[in-house]
Amino acid sequence: MTPNTARLVALCCLGLSPLAMAQYKVIGPDGKVTYTDRPPTSSQAQVQVMSGHGAVGSGGAELAALPPALRQAVSRFPVTLYAAKSCPPCDIGRELLVQRGVPFSEKRVESSLDLEAYVQLSGGRSLPMLTVGSQQIKSGSLNEWNSYLDAAGYPKTSVLPAGYRRPLPTPLVGAANPVPPGAVPASAPGPALENRNAPTAPGTPAIRF
Repeated sequence: MTPNTARLVALCCLGLSPLAMAQYKVIGPDGKVTYTDRPPTSSQAQVQVMSGHGAVGSGGAELAALPPALRQAVSRFPVTLYAAKSCPPCDIGRELLVQRGVPFSEKRVESSLDLEAYVQLSGGRSLPMLTVGSQQIKSGSLNEWNSYLDAAGYPKTSVLPAGYRRPLPTPLVGAANPVPPGAVPASAPGPALENRNAPTAPGTPAIRF
């Protein structure tokens, strides 16, 4: 498989479509809605910045502060890291994202409710998991993580502006969410995640579950 073919396959896996490529939702003076990957020039149009896969995001100001190349990747394929405390493989994956300067949100699996939601989302209990756009990357290979990030257009080295602050991790299930009937209270003992070990060989580019 040639490099160009591999990149095309990766982009297809990421779910690239005309709407997903759109970076802006533009509502004209006549009410007509169009989607474009270029900033509109009309001052009379209402403009909304898109997040990944056609969803209008609320982080327009944050996106606008990013360099253009990085802004395109973030708007098309937002990155989320699913992790837990005391998880060496999660730390390795997080460090990769930080070194590449990838803006990402981190969802923590800390309670039984978090675990229940994570199992429904991923179909398993292994951590970490990375999502790039709608693509779930359950493999622990850093090479695979890099491949998807490359295909999504994220720079290989950080181009984040000075003063950028990474959002703090948040529980997968918000504390404000009501507890479903019969669910295990969040104060119950921590979730039984699968055992994970950090790579034993120095420099091994993989996250082991």
